[in-house]
Amino acid sequence: MHTPQRIEAIGNEIAIVWTDGVEDYLPMERLRAWSPSAENTGERDLLGKQYGGTDQKEFPGVTVTGWRIIGSYAVQFEFSDGHNTGLFGFDYLRKAGETLRG
Repeated sequence: MHTPQRIEAIGNEIAIVWTDGVEDYLPMERLRAWSPSAENTGERDLLGKQYGGTDQKEFPGVTVTGWRIIGSYAVQFEFSDGHNTGLFGFDYLRKAGETLRG
């Protein structure tokens, strides 16, 4: 598992320095869109039927207003639109950074 060494807000991005020295810069608006919360992705029942979720893919002007580390596995971001229920696993954030790094 990858672990963040430091997380900082720089402009409209969240910078994450990982313990292996890799640095990722994640746009705040995209982090909001990528939130793995039930509010964003919905919830599935035992038969796989999805309930809730949203089709909204863009959150213009939304910023990260704070964050906290959850245990040794995730970050919970607080967004300017009030959203704060998504737990971003460290591996999830690392993969998001890899996607942006190409």
